Amino acid sequence: MRFVVTAVLMLAITGCANTGLRDLRGSGDGPDEFIINPAKPLETPESYAALPAPTPGANNITDPTPLQDGAVVVGGRRTSAAAAVPARDGAVVSHASRFGVTRGIRSQLASEDEDFRKRRGRLTQYRIVPVDRYNQVYKRQAIDPDRVATQYRRAGVPTPTAPPSN
Repeated sequence: MRFVVTAVLMLAITGCANTGLRDLRGSGDGPDEFIINPAKPLETPESYAALPAPTPGANNITDPTPLQDGAVVVGGRRTSAAAAVPARDGAVVSHASRFGVTRGIRSQLASEDEDFRKRRGRLTQYRIVPVDRYNQVYKRQAIDPDRVATQYRRAGVPTPTAPPSN
């Protein structure tokens, strides 16, 4: 009897874990209605007939410059995406692009990552109990900080102290 009570308690406690933030599966067909916050006051148009047809990827009438507005909110400056790199950042950009720049790298990486997750997560998609698929899929790519710190120390690289391993 004690075993059954312990098992039920353990199952109840594990059900309280908040691992859903890293669940890589989509939860629906559309945007998450809880993360949509109007940045500017909504206005009633003079004529509903004069509104343009919705175009995916086009500018939003209510919020035409969301990226620039976001940059200003976090302390940056309002610039366009095509703006030149400031002179003070030129050395960083030159160093980062010394081996060349791949156009469309973000979409390429997103596509490759999606393929990788599909291949690695084939057998983890159908579980009765929710599982943190992020750790399952990327387990082989995780870095062991203790091992890396040891390697750097053996190579003579000064490294900061770290908390003891668990």
